[in-house]
Amino acid sequence: MKPGKALFIAALAWFFLGAAAFFSEPVSLIWFLAGLSFLPLITADALALRLFTDRLEPSRELPLSLAQGEGARVTLTFKKGKRPLVPSALLYDLHPLSMDSNVFPARLDLKILKKRDRGGAALIFTYTVTPRERGRWLFPGLELLLDSPLRFWRLKVFHDCKSRGRTYPDFKKIAAAGSLNGLMSDRGQRNIRRRGQGLEFMSLRDYQEGDPVKAIDWRATGRRRKFTVREYQDEQDQQILFVLDSGYRLPGEEFDSALNGMLLLSYAALKHGDAVAALTFGAEEKWFPPRKGMSTLTGLMNGLFDLECAPAPSSPFSALETALARLHRRTFIILVSNFREEDGESLSWILPRVRRRHLLLLVSFREKGAGAALRGGGRISTADEILETAAAFSYLAARRRLYQSWEHLGLLTLETTPKEISTALINRYLSVKRSGVL
Repeated sequence: MKPGKALFIAALAWFFLGAAAFFSEPVSLIWFLAGLSFLPLITADALALRLFTDRLEPSRELPLSLAQGEGARVTLTFKKGKRPLVPSALLYDLHPLSMDSNVFPARLDLKILKKRDRGGAALIFTYTVTPRERGRWLFPGLELLLDSPLRFWRLKVFHDCKSRGRTYPDFKKIAAAGSLNGLMSDRGQRNIRRRGQGLEFMSLRDYQEGDPVKAIDWRATGRRRKFTVREYQDEQDQQILFVLDSGYRLPGEEFDSALNGMLLLSYAALKHGDAVAALTFGAEEKWFPPRKGMSTLTGLMNGLFDLECAPAPSSPFSALETALARLHRRTFIILVSNFREEDGESLSWILPRVRRRHLLLLVSFREKGAGAALRGGGRISTADEILETAAAFSYLAARRRLYQSWEHLGLLTLETTPKEISTALINRYLSVKRSGVL
């Protein structure tokens, strides 16, 4: 409990009255009587707030699953109890620090509850929160700052009404992925070439007139004592593996953009009937085996919504080794990291093995610092500026040579920006599908 504004004003008035009483005996008597009557009034007001004031019964409603960057409506319901109510209160809903809301403190007019019937009387307060970060969240409760009947005191009351949930990447953007040019169009799917058509066994069935003799399965025919043929289906469903770096190489915005791009491409690949798998390495290692069907996207989002990058060591070599050990068929592997010149030597032992069995796309982000140094403009005059520009040229040239060496091995490379990675990944995926190299 702490003093309210009315108590401060009353005390200040009593102080000035006491100053005036120093010069006048009648005023001195008034000041003394005012103090005697003022003290029990303050005490009674405090006791009324502490002992006889209803604390209300709050509850909170909001969706358990939120989208990053999208506003969500929160509804607070305050039910009236049997005791008398204070006239008003200040409300502080203790939302997570990862969410934005600018409505607190909010003033609640509790006089509305006094005018209603006691049975089921309720006051509803709504506001909007916007989650900035992915992951799990918790509302630990809410606080009410209650005013005493005479507003001499304020009492802070904590209500333990917890709410838990999750913030996912913005799935509205994923749902809108079909609007990308050619992504889900029939024309785009007709233009996709299929690798290994007719080579994937589907089932056995009885021989029918017109079936080619070479389709007969003689072993099954002898076992069943009637002609049996092997039936095949087009091997049109491929397998996609995302390998995402969660270590020091992809900080902040780059990591979030890579994760969103991965989910968008997963949506596109699943719509095309492909199986999707995911592997993370670096700060946290997770493995999601290949699966088909749109339920796979839900599984990926539930498994990756709280994945965060951290300044931890990450090894693309070890990630590719893990992928090779867990993949049993030809796969389009998309490795997203930030590659540097030293990766040329460290990956030189494993890239030929990957290329023999799979199709590998190495995705990296453009370096902001080096690019900014080259685009600085103006005349270079100082020795430091000359050295900085030369270092930027050298660094970017080394990266370019690294990518060229990988392309000579038959690997695919992609260098993009965080803003453009989703579109770039989907366009490259569609290009690979249409070319038939997968």
